[in-house]
Amino acid sequence: MPFKIVVTRNFKHMSEVAAGIVKKNITQTLRKQQEFVLGLATGSSPTGLYKYLVKAANSGEFDSGRIRSFNLDEYVGLPGENAQQRAIHPESYCYFMIQEFFGLLTKKFIETNVPYGSLIDQKQLIRELKAHPKDWKEAGTDAGRSIVIKAKPASEYLAWIRNTVLNGYARKIKKAGGIDVQIIGVGGRGHVAFHESGIPFNAGKVMLVKLDNNTVANAVADGHFSSDRECPLYAVSMGATLVYEAKTVVLLASGKRKIKSVAESLLGDITPDVPISYGRKYAKEGGNMFYVVDKIVGQPLISEKNRLKQKGIKIQSLL
Repeated sequence: MPFKIVVTRNFKHMSEVAAGIVKKNITQTLRKQQEFVLGLATGSSPTGLYKYLVKAANSGEFDSGRIRSFNLDEYVGLPGENAQQRAIHPESYCYFMIQEFFGLLTKKFIETNVPYGSLIDQKQLIRELKAHPKDWKEAGTDAGRSIVIKAKPASEYLAWIRNTVLNGYARKIKKAGGIDVQIIGVGGRGHVAFHESGIPFNAGKVMLVKLDNNTVANAVADGHFSSDRECPLYAVSMGATLVYEAKTVVLLASGKRKIKSVAESLLGDITPDVPISYGRKYAKEGGNMFYVVDKIVGQPLISEKNRLKQKGIKIQSLL
């Protein structure tokens, strides 16, 4: 299947082109099957795309009432007395999706799903991890680390997290028939969702990730949380291997901060140090991979057109 890079003029143009790819896939797929399964991301990268999809859905270009969605990730440890308060906290990814996408649709999706991070009580999680050190291990070499809970832990709480929160989300995606199109952004170090740089590809389809200190510090510095004490310390996230089980993956990247990680993912090794590099393996094994990038990210890639071609990657400039 193809691995294609599309270079666009700016963020707005990138969003419009990516929305066109997604919309075409939705309309073609819904001619053949009753439901469409859409994988979604949070962050600034897909916000423009979501606006175009909302406009297309609300004007009747496709039937949003036949779509089921799954998000990549959600925090564990948001402020709140219970799961409901945590889920609707203004910094939750659930809240973000309602504000940026779900709440703007005239005809709602069949069902929307966000990983079950808000169900976990962070204080109890920390207590259980401390009390049962043999029930789990860390996987990762760099920033965030995946907390891998063994198959039959002594802790009932950790068993519930493994079986219901993590594996349960993966099972629900499988039951829905898998994801037709997965939209992703890219972190500054090439991470996808909370599959951080250095976490092995085999760390789990849905992972419990301990956030690194820099992530926490940056969240406070950026004004998302008033202090370290209010900032989540963990997250539930799809791993790269599950992200790239989708039939089509559309990656969005814009701005100077993304130049290095995007280039490394395409021209360097396929490595957990740059998790999105897994997309090259995915494409070789039959996946349909798109990078839709702005001019800032794309111009250095245009100069590497021949090297990309040797790797089976096509590049199209819309500048």
